[in-house]
Amino acid sequence: MNHDHYDDAMLAGWLTRVRSIAVVGASPNPARPSHRVAQFLARHGYRVFAINPGQAGRDIAGLPTYARLADVPEPIDMVDVFRAPEYLAGVVEETLALSPRPALIWTQLDVHDDTAAATAEQAGLAIIMDRCPAIEIPRLRVPPRS
Repeated sequence: MNHDHYDDAMLAGWLTRVRSIAVVGASPNPARPSHRVAQFLARHGYRVFAINPGQAGRDIAGLPTYARLADVPEPIDMVDVFRAPEYLAGVVEETLALSPRPALIWTQLDVHDDTAAATAEQAGLAIIMDRCPAIEIPRLRVPPRS
């Protein structure tokens, strides 16, 4: 798939279908984008889990926080990645080890790795890179989850 452009209908479709999101790299610092985006997603009605090994068991943005994706006690629909591009391959591998697997990996602005994307896609996962759901949801007028 070409990861330089995404069709608006495809983006809106994913954001409408997804119910639970793990935010990998969530920060306890309210000034950080990962903190604000996790809060936004939760306010929009998604079930959100913060993933941050150094904060596991604590609260980030009012959300349960886990060390790893595998620690989340329920299925995840989407993995939202707030890690530098060089860590994306590891997040893809961690995602592929889950059962059931999330359907979608979404990477934040400036997080792009074509090799990691190919690995995800070859395993049957969708991947959207270099986009922010907190920007796309209002732009595409995705209604809140109910």
